[in-house]
Amino acid sequence: MKVTLKIKRLNPERDAQPWWGEYHLEAEPTDRLLDALNHVKWYQDGTLTYRRSCAHGVCGSDAMLISGRNAPACKVLLRNLGTKITVEPMRGFRVIKDLLVDMEGFFEKYRKVKPYLMTHSPEPEKERLQSPADRERFDDTTKCILCGACTTSCPSFWANEDYLGPAAIVNAHRFIFDSRDESQGERLAILGSGDGVWCCRTIFNCVEACPREINVTRAIGEVMKALLFRKLWRIRPW
Repeated sequence: MKVTLKIKRLNPERDAQPWWGEYHLEAEPTDRLLDALNHVKWYQDGTLTYRRSCAHGVCGSDAMLISGRNAPACKVLLRNLGTKITVEPMRGFRVIKDLLVDMEGFFEKYRKVKPYLMTHSPEPEKERLQSPADRERFDDTTKCILCGACTTSCPSFWANEDYLGPAAIVNAHRFIFDSRDESQGERLAILGSGDGVWCCRTIFNCVEACPREINVTRAIGEVMKALLFRKLWRIRPW
């Protein structure tokens, strides 16, 4: 199939404004968009810049705005995009060059929710046991690959750069509902702040954008419920 890629380009060292580069190539319908971008970079324009790594939808590094929707380039087949494809950097992040964006603020918010197991009780002799039912409670939110697709599809994030964003909340959820963790209150205090979960307007863009099919909005709602239970009854609602 013949494919036309329109790629939004910007080199801040040279360009005053973004511009659109148009590239034509032959490709197989089963090729991924990442394959097409690689073809452009390797054979047509070596200055094209984008982030990629594993090419298997695990590292989350090559998320971008593809024909109006956020997705990792390595997960999208050309046959599902048609013959005319637009590619842009994710919105809400500073563009470093072309499709490469600065994600340091994104990861700073991720670190802010303390996304790791925290305990205060004495170490057990072997391990901290957990039942299958308790593990299933947060199974959905363990699948996050930190691609940023959910956060940069969120209008609340576009409007408020201080909003923690869906990805950070998802990763906090994973530990808030982990029966082995003993710092739920600490994380809930962070998420209950003015830039936390209450910024969510339940637009569901994050759910549509997530390449791992995490129900992000449901996870945010569960954190909201946990905050309300904690405030009203001072108990854990799970």
